[in-house]
Amino acid sequence: MISLQQLQAAIKERIGSYYNAQFYHQRQKLCVDLLQSMGCILAEDITAPFDVPRQNLSSMDGFALAIGSQLAEGTHIEIVGESQAGQPFDAATNQHIQGQSLHAGQGVRIFTGAVLPAGCDTVVMQEHTNFEQLKQNQQHNLDKSQPYLITLSQAAKSNTNIRQQGDEIKADEVVLSKGKRLNPTDISLLANLGVAQVQIYQPLVVGLLATGDELVELEQPLTSLAQIYNSNTPTLKALLSELPVSIKDYGILKDDLAEIEQCLTTAAQQCDVLISSAGVSVGDYDFLTTAIAKVGKINHYKVAMKPGKPFVFGEMQRSDIKRSAVQRNDTDTPVQNTIFYFGLPGNPLSAVVSCLQLVMPSLWQMSGVKVDDVPMRLTVKATLTTDIKKSTGRLDFQRGILTQLADGTYQVTALTSQQSHRIKQLSNANCLIVLDKDSGNVAAGAVVNVQPFKWCLA
Repeated sequence: MISLQQLQAAIKERIGSYYNAQFYHQRQKLCVDLLQSMGCILAEDITAPFDVPRQNLSSMDGFALAIGSQLAEGTHIEIVGESQAGQPFDAATNQHIQGQSLHAGQGVRIFTGAVLPAGCDTVVMQEHTNFEQLKQNQQHNLDKSQPYLITLSQAAKSNTNIRQQGDEIKADEVVLSKGKRLNPTDISLLANLGVAQVQIYQPLVVGLLATGDELVELEQPLTSLAQIYNSNTPTLKALLSELPVSIKDYGILKDDLAEIEQCLTTAAQQCDVLISSAGVSVGDYDFLTTAIAKVGKINHYKVAMKPGKPFVFGEMQRSDIKRSAVQRNDTDTPVQNTIFYFGLPGNPLSAVVSCLQLVMPSLWQMSGVKVDDVPMRLTVKATLTTDIKKSTGRLDFQRGILTQLADGTYQVTALTSQQSHRIKQLSNANCLIVLDKDSGNVAAGAVVNVQPFKWCLA
């Protein structure tokens, strides 16, 4: 059996060799509203339409002083107006300077984010003046419509407390690059730049199917004690909900080779990726491996991890009449498109672990996201509070409860039973304890690697 690390590398290399060489020349793009782009992959560079800030702004509440003003402690400054956010000081209409610019020894009251008046080069913090004392001496009713004097209570420095135009972003600067996975802070950035729509890559079409004569769809009655509900498809939909994918549900297939082959052939024409659950083990009625080998090919089968040993990575082909952008000829030459296939085990826990470790990283790679923007799989060190039984030979993912102590360190408690069919235990866990394939039993007090479930993080 191939190790998990070897399989991850092999899948990454195979996907990369296809997608890098061919796929993004054909990848369709969509123009969507900004809020609809959350979690999607940017399909073009976005440049700033203007400087940020668009003009010089005050970074403090205080007083903007004219160029040449004395900045020593005890200096008196004549205040002749105000500059508020959205209402800048206008020298042309100010009756106290009669349309002239401010001169040395004059200034205006200014607030955080307000435009710095022309002819000013310094903002003095309000706390470094006698402004509050001045207001108190006038019963808090200082008439700011008339010029008034403030005194600097400590020396100031020129060119301070000012956000210079273009200091953060220059016009035409690339602020987000193609391949960026758009997150809430990106939405904030683009909204600040007035970007209302963006170009994203068309989401991957991911087909899901489940196999097994015993499976019944939700909302349908269980008419036999041999029947169980199909939980894997809803689980996979939930796990994949954070990815920029479109799900196509092929429902439940009976344990019938011909039916499975027909579904695979259909899915290969309609999807970019196909994911199945169950039917990939070695039982007499596990037909998916046989079917994939007939309509496509199997690249890897079985992985040395627990749970999740019966795992298939394969591919199928479809003929597409769309002309590749790299062909540059006058005929629509059919292009063979590769449809990647992931066959997951049927046990719910095995399906979840396989999806987390193998499928989701692959889908992010296929989506076009930049390598340094793929969501992190967080791993922390934690002290084990319970003994763990383990056999050597396979990488083991055991369920546990991770807690953070007051000193910032972590401890983890393994759940008592680790069978892969225990769905309640999976729901109770908030992490996976990762045990190396060569390790045997692990005693309480040992430090182990732990992968918290993303949905359990604040």
